[in-house]
Amino acid sequence: MESILTLVASPAAWAALVTLVVLEVVLGIDNLIFVAILSNKLPPNQRSKARRIGITLALVLRLALLSLIAWLTRLTAPVFDLGWVGAPGAHGEPSFETAFSWRDLILIAGGLFLVWKATTEIHHNVDSHGDGGQSGGKGGVVMSMGSAIAQILLLDIVFSIDSILTAVGMTDQLPVMIAAVVIAVGVMLIAADPLADFINRNPTIVMLALGFLLMIGVVLIADGFGVHVPKGYIYTAMGFSGAVEALNMAARRTRRRSRTEAD
Repeated sequence: MESILTLVASPAAWAALVTLVVLEVVLGIDNLIFVAILSNKLPPNQRSKARRIGITLALVLRLALLSLIAWLTRLTAPVFDLGWVGAPGAHGEPSFETAFSWRDLILIAGGLFLVWKATTEIHHNVDSHGDGGQSGGKGGVVMSMGSAIAQILLLDIVFSIDSILTAVGMTDQLPVMIAAVVIAVGVMLIAADPLADFINRNPTIVMLALGFLLMIGVVLIADGFGVHVPKGYIYTAMGFSGAVEALNMAARRTRRRSRTEAD
């Protein structure tokens, strides 16, 4: 109890908490977009429930991983090494090393799943007849609640490990990490329904979000192979694309209003 009171009175702990909450919310955008797109494939009366279950599972996974920090940090230790491969670099050294940890393997598997899922959904959105006539919401295949939750859980595992490893790198205070995760997941719960409804109402946003997931999948695979793309580049690209799409939506609303007034 005394250690908790010491943390509450510590400005450094509060600064770490605020930083971690912001970071966890930003990192959770990927997870939230996936949950929104996947839940929109369910019948309307099941969508909100699927989002709540999916995000609650993310919270449970993150808290469970926090209780296993010692084990989690060992995930970054190499499991096997294929040796040096690739063409020599500028100074004669090999271009990259293929030493894989469990974290790398999980990121690669999660990235491949995201690439497959995003590509499949893009296909169903582009070819509306490719789903055999079964479409849910704004296109795509209708799926069961169990299938949706299973896919959300799979990506929750990948995003949770990345999120907690980030938190471990930011602070060594477990209560601060737990508080940051709970607050960030709470924000995700609040934002889930409005984001999913917004995506479902705007077909072009669906395609943009799928493009984001495809990019995130490629980045996860690259990270698993030791090629680290700064997250700032990724979120800047996403923000710029979102701003361009916002301008397109404003232009479309203006044209519709002009046509309505002309009629």
